This record gives sequence, structure tokens and C-alpha cells, in this order.
Amino acid sequence: MNKRLGQHFLVNKAAIKKIVAALGLGPNEIVIEIGPGEGALTFPLLKECGKLNCKVIGIEKDPQLGSRVEGLGDSKNLKIIIGDALKEIPKITKPYTLNPIPYKVVGNIPYYITGKLLRTLSELENKPELTVLMIQKEVAERIVAKPPRMNLLAATVQFWAEPKILFTLKPKDFRPPPKIDSAVIKLNPKPYTLNPKTYYKLLHIIFKQPRKTLLNNLKTGLNLSAIETENILKPLNVDPKSRPQDLSLEKIEKMAKFIQF
Repeated sequence: MNKRLGQHFLVNKAAIKKIVAALGLGPNEIVIEIGPGEGALTFPLLKECGKLNCKVIGIEKDPQLGSRVEGLGDSKNLKIIIGDALKEIPKITKPYTLNPIPYKVVGNIPYYITGKLLRTLSELENKPELTVLMIQKEVAERIVAKPPRMNLLAATVQFWAEPKILFTLKPKDFRPPPKIDSAVIKLNPKPYTLNPKTYYKLLHIIFKQPRKTLLNNLKTGLNLSAIETENILKPLNVDPKSRPQDLSLEKIEKMAKFIQF
């Protein structure tokens, strides 16, 4: 095991069964597994895929682990790619690269890449039909947050997906045990009509200083006077004195449609 990669292998077999079930695999589907590790999730996935004629593409950064899993797996339904998932996923999910194009993503994610991975998934042209990830519990709770606990991560993920925490896990469910609790989260992609660049630009303005009022953040970020900023917010029925964490996703989207950058 490569400690530098932040690997904590899941050993709770009941949890593994729940993760496989959460994917709701169907015939001829493709599953991209991030970080197969020692194959604790890979082999149950392959067993399910054997019944459904679906395939598993594992992306593993550790060459030794990747070769070992590939050698023990069913070569007909398993392909291992040695590399960085953040770089490989955009390559292998381009439209017309996968056959069939619809695919699902699953993985036990090292905590230090969670934010980068979510951003990578949000920017994919061909997004997964479903994503099931095991991540830090605290991060999962931030992702599903609603007002008055809205935050930059929640507003970023909820723009393109509907997140749901499926269940939580204790350190004892892993080898070696991490120092914190984990959670399995499901992301169902949803359609959006807004320009993502415009939306994300607004997010970074209003959440730049979360403790400040919306009026102050917008005034600074848009380089406007207080009166000009209030005139923008008034027809949107948004209180200038509210804090970023008080905003619903609907109000943020409404602001992104109205504000011209």
C-alpha cells in the first residue's frame, strides 16, 4: 500500500454490497471505478457484471495494485488503467469514446482529491448517469447542505447534481483505519440551462467572504456602488443584508440569470 496516496481500504463487506446495489447496474453498462486498490469493491462489481454483461474500467494510480487486481480479475469484463483519475476520466468519457456512451462512476476516494474530483466531474462534457463515492463524512454533509448552511461546495455540486448521503462508515470499517468518519454519497446528474462559467463566477463572488453580507460581497466583486447593488437585488426579492449561507440554490441561479458580467 502506498501511504502517499492516502489509501484506506474498505473491509466492511455489508457496506460493499450496499455500494454495488446503489449503482443499480443494468445490462451492458460501463462502470468506472476510481482507485480499485486491492479489489474489495472491484471483484463484487465484476461478479454483478458477469450476470449483466457490463464492464468495469478501473483507474489505479499505484502500478503494483493495478497489476495485481487486473491479474486476478476477469479480463473479459475488466480493464485497468494505470494513471491519475483526475486526468484519465476526462479522456475516457469523451462522447463516442465509450461504447455504450452512458456510464456510472464509483470509488473510495482519497480525501485529499475529493474537491478536485468533484470539479472534474462537473466539467465533463459527457457526465456519468450516476456517481457513488465514499468520501469524508464532513465533506458529504457540506455537499448536501441547505440554507442556512449553504456553502461554496454545496452550491457548486448542487448546480449539476442532486446529492444524497446513503450511509456513513466508522474508521473500523477500513484498513488501516482513518482518523475520521466516512460517508457514501450518491450524485444524480440534473439538467441545467445556465452558462456554468457565469454561475461559478457569481458563486466565487458571493462566497469569497462568507461572513460578510451579500451586499458587501457583490458590491466588491462587481465593482458597484451600494445603491447599484441594491437595485440588482430588489427585483430578485433577495435581502441585501443576508449572508451567503442563507441563499437557496434557486435564488443563486436567479441572480446568475439576472446579473450581467
